[in-house]
Amino acid sequence: MKLDRKEILKALETITIAGEGKNMIESGAVTNVLTFGDEVVVDLTIATPAMHIKKRAEDDIRKLIHETYSPEIKVKVNIKVEVPEKENPNQIKGKAIPGIKNIIAVASGKGGVGKSTVTANLAVTLAKMGFNVGVLDADIYGPSMPIMFDVENEKPNSTTVDGRSKMKPIESYEVKMLSIGFFTAPSQAVIWRGPMASKALNQMIFDADWGQLDFMLIDLPPGTGDIHLSIMQALPITGAVVVSTPQAVALADAKKGVAMFMSDAINVPVLGIIENMAYFTPEELPNNKYYIFGKEGAKNLADDLNVPFLGEVPIVQSIREAGDYGRPAALQTASVIESVFEELTRNIVQEVVDRNENLPPTEAIKITTMAGCSAVKKK
Repeated sequence: MKLDRKEILKALETITIAGEGKNMIESGAVTNVLTFGDEVVVDLTIATPAMHIKKRAEDDIRKLIHETYSPEIKVKVNIKVEVPEKENPNQIKGKAIPGIKNIIAVASGKGGVGKSTVTANLAVTLAKMGFNVGVLDADIYGPSMPIMFDVENEKPNSTTVDGRSKMKPIESYEVKMLSIGFFTAPSQAVIWRGPMASKALNQMIFDADWGQLDFMLIDLPPGTGDIHLSIMQALPITGAVVVSTPQAVALADAKKGVAMFMSDAINVPVLGIIENMAYFTPEELPNNKYYIFGKEGAKNLADDLNVPFLGEVPIVQSIREAGDYGRPAALQTASVIESVFEELTRNIVQEVVDRNENLPPTEAIKITTMAGCSAVKKK
C-alpha cells in the first residue's frame, strides 16, 4: 500500500495532544511528515514537558497510521518539547542543592504498603551499583529509616562547610541519611503542626553536608498533604516513584498519589509504579504463588494511567526480618530479593536517564552516565 503524505496529514486532524483543544495539525504540533517506502516519520512539537503526554501522543499517532494503512507500517515519531517562556504562576519550583544530581521522591497514597522498605532496599542497591546515594526520611511523624539501617541510636555530628556549621548525615551501608528519628527519643511522639514539620525538613535538606550524590531518595509520608507540598516547594524533584500493593483500596489511593505529581501546580514526572506484596511464595513450595492482595493490580493501574510499571516485589519473610534487624534484604547476596531489587533499580535508573534526555532539565544537575548499571540497555 502506497503511503500518501496528504492523507496522513488529513488523518492527523482527527487526534489532539492531551490537554489541548485543537487537533495536531490545527495547533501546529505536527511540524513535518515524511514517507519512505513502508516507513512514516512524524515530527511533533509539544508544549507540555510531561512524560505521559509525550507517550500518549506517540501512541496515538502510531495507532492511527496502523489503523489507516497497515500494522506492518513502520512509524517513527520525533518529539520536541518547547515550553512557553511565560511561566505558570502556580508552578511549584524547588531550589537545587549543589552536588545532588537526581532527587527521586518515593511516595504512596496509602500507609502500610511497604514504601519505606522499598526505599531502603533501592538505596542500598543503588550504592552496590556504584552510585553515591542519600536518603532523606521525610516521614516526620513515623520515621523508620534509622531502624531499617541499624542506626537508630546514632546522632548527626556538626561539620563546617565554607564557614557555616552544617549537619553531617549518618552513613550506613554506603548510604547517607537524615531523619527526624535521629533527633527524638524512640518513644517520643512528634506532635507538630505543618509549618514546624516543614521547617525541620528544610533544615535537614539545606543545613546538611550531603556532599556529592548521584541520587537522593526521599521517603515521603503516605497521602498527598502538607509535607509533600513542602518538599516540592523546596526541591526540584527529578521524578517520583509510587509504591502500592495490588489491593483495591491501596490502588485507589495510589491513583491519587500519581494525580498529585501530574497536577499542573506540581508537574513532576512519574517514573513509574512498583507493586509491593505482589504475591506470597512459601519456602517449602517455591513454585507456588498465592496472590493474597489481588493479582497485578498495580500493573493494571500503571497501564490505565499510561505510566511505566517498574516491577513487583513478593511477600518474603526475610524482607521484613531484614528491615527489623537493620540490614536491608537487598544486601543478601545471590538471593531472590537481591535479584528483584536489582531489576527494579535498573528500571528506575533507565527511566531517570530517559527523563533527563527527553524532558527539560530540573534546576538540579542531571545524571549523564549509567555507571554501575551495565545491565541496562540504552535506547
